[in-house]
Amino acid sequence: MRGHNGMRPQDVVILLKILTMRDNWQYRDLSNTLSISISEISESLNRSCIAGLIDEPRRKVFRISLMEFIQYGLHYVFPQIPGQVVTGTPTAHSHPFYKNHFASESNYVWPDDQGSMRGMLIEPLHKGVVKAVKEDALLYKALASIDIIRVGKSREKKLAIEELGKIILI
Repeated sequence: MRGHNGMRPQDVVILLKILTMRDNWQYRDLSNTLSISISEISESLNRSCIAGLIDEPRRKVFRISLMEFIQYGLHYVFPQIPGQVVTGTPTAHSHPFYKNHFASESNYVWPDDQGSMRGMLIEPLHKGVVKAVKEDALLYKALASIDIIRVGKSREKKLAIEELGKIILI
């Protein structure tokens, strides 16, 4: 097993995608849906194994550990400051689910030329996220929740953590 040089943002995306696919996934499925090479998937799962977020055969995500990492560490490891106004895919409190819960004058988006909204740029955890969420609504909600943890206020973060718990801890 290789050494651990720290978690990378795509590691969280890969683990969440595994959870949304249930037990029915293969490396090539992750690679195709997330636009991440199979070798990068393998390296990511190795890092997650060393970090205690997935088991040794790399098949079972340790849900409680992942939830703790997201809740308490993610905003320190992968912080985000909203950037310039661009066209993109709504994220954070601009996601359709959260838009029904929070009123805000500013929108947050991942950059996407075919996006449906203009808003402040939030860099996604991986560039393949924008394509992947168009085919997986549960992953979309999970990653928008992650972005709330990265940039949101306390009340928003509380709801995002509750919603992530429904996805991760089931």
